Amino acid sequence: MADDHAGRNLPPLSLHIPEPRFRPGDTVDFGHFEIPAADASSRPPIDAAAEAMRGHSYGLVRVLDEDDRAVGAWDPKLSPERLLRMLRHMALTRAFDERMYRAQRQGKTSFYMKCTGEEATCIPATHALDRGDMVFPSYRQQGVLIARDWSLVDMICQIYSNSGDRLKGRQMPIMYSAKEANFFSISGNLATQYPQAVGWAMASAAKGDTRIATAWCGEGSTAEGDFHSALTFASVYRAPVVLNVVNNQWAISSFSGFAGAEATTFAARAVGYGIAGLRVDGNDALAVYAATEWAAERARGNHGPTLIEHFTYRSEGHSTSDDPTKYRSADERTAWPLGDPIARLKAHVIAIGAWDEERHAAMDRELAEQVRAAGKQAEALGVLGDGMHQPFSTMFEDVFEEMPWHLREQSAQMHAERAVSGITAGGEK
Repeated sequence: MADDHAGRNLPPLSLHIPEPRFRPGDTVDFGHFEIPAADASSRPPIDAAAEAMRGHSYGLVRVLDEDDRAVGAWDPKLSPERLLRMLRHMALTRAFDERMYRAQRQGKTSFYMKCTGEEATCIPATHALDRGDMVFPSYRQQGVLIARDWSLVDMICQIYSNSGDRLKGRQMPIMYSAKEANFFSISGNLATQYPQAVGWAMASAAKGDTRIATAWCGEGSTAEGDFHSALTFASVYRAPVVLNVVNNQWAISSFSGFAGAEATTFAARAVGYGIAGLRVDGNDALAVYAATEWAAERARGNHGPTLIEHFTYRSEGHSTSDDPTKYRSADERTAWPLGDPIARLKAHVIAIGAWDEERHAAMDRELAEQVRAAGKQAEALGVLGDGMHQPFSTMFEDVFEEMPWHLREQSAQMHAERAVSGITAGGEK
């Protein structure tokens, strides 16, 4: 067949490769970001049609203004007690991160991931949910457990994979699981929690329950097939679920443009699926609370799912295995125009007369001591490389409800061989 383009004077095609605005050594200027006023976004009715909310996927829900006051239709009008409780949980999460980061550097665990600068993307959201609502987290939502007052010792034992680890060393550090806290097991495979959350929400609706589900993923994970499959099911079946995308600008060392940020917002994914979408200032604790509360009420009222983009910034490296100075400017963290979520909430409670710098400093000292004490208690049960922490026989357990004959046979054979070799149950000769 003849080439239809033969003889044409056509320009050569070119492939667009996304590039971040700033690389190591560059001067940072976020002047291209358009940050709307705190009271600019309207608050739709809970039962608003998704197509009527198109603009909310491109704007930015904000509550705290430049004078640290709560303004606008999205102001959740929280009591000082609730604000201070959220502030305490956010500060405790940061103190926990700091100590676990140092523990990894000291060789007490192999791996850790901080959520510094992103505390407001999950802690206020958890406060806006009911305790019975099911949470499907990604690996940077340790604040959910802390906001549900989960044991710090239990969390640290999981990080150390020691004898107190309820998961028996079978999960990577920081991949918690807490059924009693309605906290689904964290997976290192990205976006898997999205279809799981939608499926759980569909089951809840099918049973006539009143509980909803919520899930988190990073903006890079929106490129995964699981993300789009989940949104299809959520849209078709109007699943009572709140789906959160934490847009912290970086997916490991790849900036958000590779997931589509140059073309549109991540909240705009909702438009194509016919569901409600909200784009929220992820460093504004009150905005996150208000958006989650709205989405939860919408889900509970059988009005369908909501996709929330939390526009924030990852202040630290992706993990303890990452060096962000290799791929981004060191000035980005301090130049980020939406500030620090803890500092902003602290400034607000001070502005309304419910807090002061002295009490905040005292709280930080108290929380640091609380984390230190929990760390010492967990370390008494072992740290990385400190002997075998779980009985060897556990490698055959918890796979089946009742152990089948072939596993019982293998377990007996293993114990016999270890006995001949003089190895104790604890792994010593």
